[in-house]
Amino acid sequence: MKKKYISIIAAGLCISILAGCQETPEDTIVKQKGADTIKSYESAEDTKSPLRETLGAPKHYKNNGSYEDGGLVIDTDADVILPDADAINTYAVSAKEVNQELIDTVTNAFFDASAKFYSIYTYDEWTKQDYQEEITRLKRYKAEGNLDPYEFGKDENGQLHFNIDEVIARDEEDMKTAPEEITKEEVKPSFGLEYWSGKGEEATKEKDEDSFYGVVETTQGAYDYSVSYGLKPDIVFKISKRKKDLVGDPREFADWLEMEYLLGGNLDGGEQQITEETVKGFINISEEDAEKIAKEAVEKLGLDMQVYNSGYALYYHGDGGFDVNNVLDGGYIFHFAREIDGVPLTYTDSYGGGLEDMDSTLTPWSYERCDVIVGADGIQKAEIYNPYHIGDVQTENVKLMDFDSIIKIYEQMMEVSNADITEYEAERTYHIKRITLGYSRIYDPTASSDTGLLVPVWDFIGGFDARDKEGEYNNKNNGEYSNQSFMTINAIDGTVIDRELGY
Repeated sequence: MKKKYISIIAAGLCISILAGCQETPEDTIVKQKGADTIKSYESAEDTKSPLRETLGAPKHYKNNGSYEDGGLVIDTDADVILPDADAINTYAVSAKEVNQELIDTVTNAFFDASAKFYSIYTYDEWTKQDYQEEITRLKRYKAEGNLDPYEFGKDENGQLHFNIDEVIARDEEDMKTAPEEITKEEVKPSFGLEYWSGKGEEATKEKDEDSFYGVVETTQGAYDYSVSYGLKPDIVFKISKRKKDLVGDPREFADWLEMEYLLGGNLDGGEQQITEETVKGFINISEEDAEKIAKEAVEKLGLDMQVYNSGYALYYHGDGGFDVNNVLDGGYIFHFAREIDGVPLTYTDSYGGGLEDMDSTLTPWSYERCDVIVGADGIQKAEIYNPYHIGDVQTENVKLMDFDSIIKIYEQMMEVSNADITEYEAERTYHIKRITLGYSRIYDPTASSDTGLLVPVWDFIGGFDARDKEGEYNNKNNGEYSNQSFMTINAIDGTVIDRELGY
């Protein structure tokens, strides 16, 4: 994994570990979670007043708290965002049934009748020409003195992980038996397709019982298309436009980077490399036209999803992290979310479905989410995770805690969950920019791994700056473009929800 992505994961793990391991003090104002608490949810009086008025929520909230002799700062300067509703219900929710109908629905939403679907195993089989092109490329790298072209680094003995001579020798051997051209196998996106694994006499026939991997040829270009159901009940659809002609070297890392990491700060602690004006220069489509394309596809999913928020995305290549000189394409990313009775499911960076520890035997269930990137030549990337089936109302017009009570819990628990932060860092400053009321799904994995409840929650969203013990920044994010929630509080009873776990 690349350094930037390691930083992202480390930042997330740090928050989870600190929040999960810190003991709750005896005088905490947070109630304990549990089934009995959920059963006690009450309906409120029918006032027909806007939620902001009923809950006493301001349009903006500002507070700056300093703790641990200044080592921890919680800087809250946030818009308070509430849905345009006067009541919120709780709903039963379950994982949508995974069958051929669901696969067909997603397939038909993003690909028209002219698309051709092929097995990735035959489509990506290398020909003699493919091997020769890589051999030539690697020999050129070697002649230039570049023995680690993909920056894989060295092992504990100082040996390169990527042995360029071994790869060249293996390519030369494989080229002898490689076909002159591939024979593409046309297939229907579905589970249970067979494929050959291995080469020659050692080849065996395998079957993708709960997954599909294919390549789709369309008038807009070729796309990778995968459906993964191996970690039931999680089902994941991924669609990504192939850009090998832009990258050149198929071994080189290339991917999309979202706005938060482009303009919100620098996760490596350095200076921001790019301006918004420069980002816009890489995008050759209006946001309105891009949104229309994304909406047309997502509407066909039949999930009643709306655009929750959007931002820029740039496609770059290179193994040393983002570099403005390595940008190949640009577009807009749209985050979609359900809206029920005028109340959206709050979109955050968290995928949910985590485990409390590595020894856990529970079956996790991740959140529903839908992200689409659109560029000048159409959809570039789409990911659909775990569509929900929305069930019946469980508590109508559920009674909510007032805003002041929620804020007290937030400020106390942000301090508590970061109480030992100075053991690992010299200082950390949180920048909370949005306080949002919306739905989140919670569940009890000890009882059921595919049913739960939609409840209203408050999310405190932003970024953070952190200095290590040597005084150097290892993270800088002002939170302006962030979707990361640092605290999620059940709006009904004040319990703190771990978004990574989903309860």
